[in-house]
Amino acid sequence: MSNSMVAKRYALALFRIAKEQQLLGVVGEELRVVKEVMQYNMDLKAVLDSSKLTMDKKKEILKAAFASLNVYVLNTLLILIDRHRENEIIEVANQFFELANDEAGIAEAQVFSTRELTEAEREVLSATFAAKVGKKSLRIENIVDSELLGGIKLRIGNRIYDGSLRGKLNRLERKLLS
Repeated sequence: MSNSMVAKRYALALFRIAKEQQLLGVVGEELRVVKEVMQYNMDLKAVLDSSKLTMDKKKEILKAAFASLNVYVLNTLLILIDRHRENEIIEVANQFFELANDEAGIAEAQVFSTRELTEAEREVLSATFAAKVGKKSLRIENIVDSELLGGIKLRIGNRIYDGSLRGKLNRLERKLLS
């Protein structure tokens, strides 16, 4: 079974429990923290990947690192350790976010701009582009890109909306050459 299928199964189980217990928001926020820690704390990642440590020791370390987590999130992490799926923690979180976003009618979007967007600009982008992808709203991650000359580039899933100056110039060049 492929790793993404495994992660999706764990995420679906956690999603169903969180939905049943009406804890989708809490579990989602805690998984964001877990994902961030797992991505940026190389020491913890090295400890969990180590074959020299026993499973019980790994669980102890995980419990200490994430002591304040909701019991369902912590148990999911411990089960992943039990099943030797430590490397799937980040993907389980990603799959959970996808399920939660589908439930709430939200799409994840990356917006590349020359400067940090204001809250009003984020709301306008969310309202405009959410309708285009059939969602209620967008959860926007703003990425400041100094390579852009002006405008914005928006990525929602595998769709890219290019309103950047460079993109417009490239389209104009193709039009003139054809």
